[in-house]
Amino acid sequence: MINEEAVHYSRILTEVTLSFHIIYATIGVGIPLFIMIAQWVGIRRNDEHYILLARRWTRGYAITVAVGVVTGTAIGLLLSLLWPNFMEVAGHIIALPLFMETFAFFFEAIFLGIYLYTWDRFDNQFKHLLLLVPVAIGAAFSAVFITTVNAFMNSPQGFEILNNELINVNPIEAMFNPSMPTKVSHVVATAFMTAAFILASIAAYRMVKGSKHIYHKKALHLTVTVGLVFSIASLIIGDFSGKYLAQYQPEKLAAAEWHFETSENAPLILMGQLTDDNEVRYALEIPSMLSILAYGNPSAEVIGLDQFSEDEIPPLYIHYLFDIMVGIGTLLIIVAAIYWLGIRRRWKFIKSKAFLWLLVFSGPLCMIAIESGWWLNEVGRQPWVLHGIMKTAEGATSSNQVELMLWLFTGLYVVLGIGSVIVLTRMFKKNPIERELAERNQ
Repeated sequence: MINEEAVHYSRILTEVTLSFHIIYATIGVGIPLFIMIAQWVGIRRNDEHYILLARRWTRGYAITVAVGVVTGTAIGLLLSLLWPNFMEVAGHIIALPLFMETFAFFFEAIFLGIYLYTWDRFDNQFKHLLLLVPVAIGAAFSAVFITTVNAFMNSPQGFEILNNELINVNPIEAMFNPSMPTKVSHVVATAFMTAAFILASIAAYRMVKGSKHIYHKKALHLTVTVGLVFSIASLIIGDFSGKYLAQYQPEKLAAAEWHFETSENAPLILMGQLTDDNEVRYALEIPSMLSILAYGNPSAEVIGLDQFSEDEIPPLYIHYLFDIMVGIGTLLIIVAAIYWLGIRRRWKFIKSKAFLWLLVFSGPLCMIAIESGWWLNEVGRQPWVLHGIMKTAEGATSSNQVELMLWLFTGLYVVLGIGSVIVLTRMFKKNPIERELAERNQ
């Protein structure tokens, strides 16, 4: 029997946990690449500033990894506590990627510990740099494996159902499901993009506050340049994601685009307001663009919400999440491209405080885009926890203690969030770059 109150609180607690965890998980996936790039550039150019960039980023990264371990463990615990019926059905199918994600994390953590411990123990800095390769690989593949679980929930395969039981289970086939390529590539690319703009916003903030140190200028140039590459990659992968939705989850695409009636030459609706009677107001319509996004053909027919029963249509507010994600992503591409061109053409305004403030806000904005993207992904799958097979309400617990769990876990996340901010702030305030450079040169 379904306990509606338990389902409600289970959904809220899962959303809160994922929303908090995604901050640290995204940083955990993206930052190792930048540590490796900075140290490689420092070795190649014999530049102590880039070497120090790698060193200081690693210290902050270690803190976020520690918090990510706690929130990641919480997600694993909540899967069993809040969604026991789902785990009973799908647990033995997704056990393989969950195990591999844990293995990838330990692989990353072991080499990260060795990397941290051996900073000044190598005569050859390049050998020390090689320790970062497994760290970056482990971080990226932890995202790959956990995202395959989410992809499986969106396009389940690798099993058969007979008399309400799963038979002929093939975990490898389940992992390599239709949504896996686009979801994995998009998650990894946006993690690198977000890490780039977070690090860029820190450097830009120090410059806005009056620092003229070349260290911050080098950090800003490196991160914005790489951020531009991955923001463009994210845009391209997003186009493939739209084509995947058109083929496998058309109701999600239609809900996100407020496409109510099946039609050819379907327009793309941006922004706007939806009234109670599903009338779209104040929107920007781009003729035939949804058909192009879905099928690469301006005259293609795009399935609308009229083809689905009302109880299988996702919440229509996901359109706003789509607008936030795409809008911020587009803005960041423009800002990064202006910066990149401005450096080469020596445009003076890119050094102004106004433009630097844009770069300061790029990090928080990018994280908002990440959150919006994940909400779009998860809410857009509703009412299914396992698309086409099990609805969310059917997979949830019937316990009456979920509300208490919600308050306890929320309290834990508040403590972790505030604690990590305090530790990171004190770590770098008490050891500014000027002092660390002076100590290294003594």
